[in-house]
Formats: sequence, structure tokens, C-alpha cells
Amino acid sequence: MTTLKQLPKLAIASLGGTVSMRKDLLAGGVKPALGCEKQVAQVPELQAMALLEVETLALLPSASLDFPALLDVFAWAKSQVEAGAVAVILTQGTDSLEETAYFLDLIWPFDAPLVMTGAMRSASQPGNDGPGNLIAAAQVALADTSGGRGVLVVMDDQVHAASRVRKAASLSTSAFKSPSCGPLGLLLEGSVVYHHAIKRKEALPLPLRTDHKVALLESCLGADTDLLMAVTQLGYAGLVIAGFGAGHVSESWSAALGSIASMLPVVVATRTGSGPTARSSYGFVGGEIDLQAKGIHMAGQLCPRKCRILLWLLLASNNQHRLVSWLQ
Repeated sequence: MTTLKQLPKLAIASLGGTVSMRKDLLAGGVKPALGCEKQVAQVPELQAMALLEVETLALLPSASLDFPALLDVFAWAKSQVEAGAVAVILTQGTDSLEETAYFLDLIWPFDAPLVMTGAMRSASQPGNDGPGNLIAAAQVALADTSGGRGVLVVMDDQVHAASRVRKAASLSTSAFKSPSCGPLGLLLEGSVVYHHAIKRKEALPLPLRTDHKVALLESCLGADTDLLMAVTQLGYAGLVIAGFGAGHVSESWSAALGSIASMLPVVVATRTGSGPTARSSYGFVGGEIDLQAKGIHMAGQLCPRKCRILLWLLLASNNQHRLVSWLQ
């Protein structure tokens, strides 16, 4: 029989989000209300699985998180691993979960898993999925096979890599997908089964500054170039474009981006939600061959939102020269 002294240490923190929300009669909807201790109390099985270190780091809807806040979250998670935690779990809102997971994955230096989860239904709703997702996250976090995989997102009994996962539906409990490649693994009867591995690069250095900005704009039919040309005037340090198809823009945008790329790094990704940008297929003005000739980087498999995070962190540590190697 496992004694308390034999149990592994597991750190769990909450940032807020739907998983923490209850109905507020005055607001007419749900709002963050449950701290981490109350979330953990909904899953008493956790007490038998690990020695728990529980903390509420924030009670925010996830759209209100920002990069400096995530650096504070990273510092807390790092301190927990250094104090003996075998893994860390973070609960937060699903709206920005794919972005926060990737941000933390880029700077996470440990083999110890950092597992992120949340809920699509609030604690006030029948069939709320928060408790089930939390125990699944713990099962993944404590599994020996989860080490060295970086930041993992666990939702709906699926395990996703931070670099691949996307929220693909607004309200469905099965909202999280990894387009093109599928989830890394599944929860089966309380155990995680991994189907394939994830290749990770060395963690990026922590930011030396946080006051710089990276813009994200989407190309669309008939769009003018006014916002594009304002990017350099407004002091942005980098630009990401969610391009048509395999990473394409209009002729007018191609000319504008060529001018901008002489002043700051520009990345073009695909806005489609699945598949990579092309590199050597299309030769028209605004196609990827033309854009690369103008010094613009193609994102490959990385989605526009994650390109922005990668570029922000590279610029933050003066490592923008490494951008090409990260987009391969």
C-alpha cells in the first residue's frame, strides 16, 4: 500500500477561465469564482495520487492574460519543480490555451511535464468537464512516459503537444485538435497511451525585455495596405501575417511586406487552420517564392498565433537570428 511519504509531489495552480467559473446572477452569466483549492476539492481522487501543492495564481478569463503574467506563471512552475515536484498542472481558460501552452513550452527547460487543462463548460453547468479534465491532466502528469515531452494540453481525454494544438470549435467539449498530425496520445482507463513522440528544441532564454510588440494581421480579399504600412510607424518590432492558402498575399501586400521586411522580421503563415505553408511551388507575385526573395519568412507548420509568440520571445532575448531554424 502506498503511504503519504511515497506519494510523488504534484503542483497544481489555477489562472481562472471557464473551469473556475460559476453563474453570477448580477452579471447574467458565468464569471471566475473557484480558486484552485475548490477546483481540486471537486476531484477527491487526487489526494490519493500525489502530495498536492495547490495555489491560485489568478482568476481571469484567459483573454486577459498577457506575456508578463505568463513569465510569473513560469517562475512559479519552475520553483515547484526545483522544490521537488515531479510535474506541474495549470488550469486556465480555453480561449487562449493554445497560445499560453506554446509560450510556456518555448521556455520550459525541464523533463518534468507541465500539463495544461481547462473546461468548455462552467462549474454551474450540468455535465461540466472541468473535474474530468483535471484528473486526466493528473494522470498524464504523473505518468513516467510523459517526461521530456514539454508542455502538454489535456482536454477531453486527449493529449496534445503545445506546438500543434488548436482550439477548433467555440463551445464543443471536443474543441481541441492537433490538425494534420492528431493528438500525441489518449487516456484509456486512467492511463495515458502515447501514439508518437514530439521533437523538442532547447528551451529559449528568458526575455531580457518585455516592452516590444509583434503585430498579427490577416490577409483577406480586397484588403488595403494602410494597416500594414502603419506597423513600422507604430513601433512594432516584428510582423506576422495570416496569409491565404499556402502562405500567399495580394500583389499590393507583397510590395508593402517587402518594404517592411527591410526594417523588421516578417513571417507569413497560413490562415487555413491546417497544413504548412509552401516554399517552392508558387511563383506569382504574392506567392511564397516571391515573398522569400523579399526576405520574408515562411512559417511552415506553425500557425499565425504561435508564430507571433515565437517571434516575440526570440526578439525578447535578442535571438531573432534563430527564427529560420525554428520555422523548419
